[in-house]
Amino acid sequence: MTSRRRFIAAGIASGLLGFTSLARAHGDAAHTGKAKTPDAAEQQAWGIAGAPDKAHRTIRIEMSDDMRFTPDRIAVRLGETIRFEHHNTGAVLHEMVIGTPETLTEHAALMMRFPDMVHDEPWMAHVPAGRKAEMIWTFNRAGEFEFACLMPGHYQAGMKGTLIVR
Repeated sequence: MTSRRRFIAAGIASGLLGFTSLARAHGDAAHTGKAKTPDAAEQQAWGIAGAPDKAHRTIRIEMSDDMRFTPDRIAVRLGETIRFEHHNTGAVLHEMVIGTPETLTEHAALMMRFPDMVHDEPWMAHVPAGRKAEMIWTFNRAGEFEFACLMPGHYQAGMKGTLIVR
């Protein structure tokens, strides 16, 4: 009976370690400065990764330590590819993550539990203090979406904006 309990405990522990190693990975070292375009772009409810040479226009986004984006409301045309040029004017790491209100709220809660999460999704840009980064995104789905900084406490302080695609 004792060996069976050890076996079950070892299985549970290794499962939890696997989960936490996937979840805990949000440091800023690997995320700075460049647009992310995966080999096979994955369609999201809010669009798909865009190609740099297909960008229709550039929108400058400022991120500040007063937990605000400027601008915080962006309108784009259906089918438009946007190059977002992020400028972190603050003293702490910020990010811009595009999604639905539900996905952003869910991810913000996860970030509170695992503040060092790292992901390299094309709809996310991580920008260290005083630095720049870019994201290229094609809005091929109409609707109202959001963008937010999901660093722990930033989203909760109101660091979010609206994206309207028509």
